[in-house]
Amino acid sequence: MQNTKIFKMPFASIYPHYVTKVEKKGHTKAELHTVIHWLTGYTEKGLQQVIDKKLDFETFFAKAPKMNLNVSKITGLICGYRVEDIEDPLMQQIRYLDKLVDELARGKKMESILRK
Repeated sequence: MQNTKIFKMPFASIYPHYVTKVEKKGHTKAELHTVIHWLTGYTEKGLQQVIDKKLDFETFFAKAPKMNLNVSKITGLICGYRVEDIEDPLMQQIRYLDKLVDELARGKKMESILRK
């Protein structure tokens, strides 16, 4: 899985697509933020700074306050790849986020998404 162009893409350029995806399915931006906060440890203020500064995905994850210890519980397919088998750590983090956004959009219960 080689797509390192995404590493340099601003998180702010993809974020509106995440919002649209979950809102189309009847979920809220607040729920999306809950998922992002759970995964990365960003606060609301920290997330807004990432968006305002147009930090790329590489920096977004490098500066994440604390990746959730339960990320290993995120499994399954995303974009045709098993997230648990992705070897590049940054690509795996990006796909973890994609997987959580997909689960939210599909209506999975928040406690399941947050691996409680």
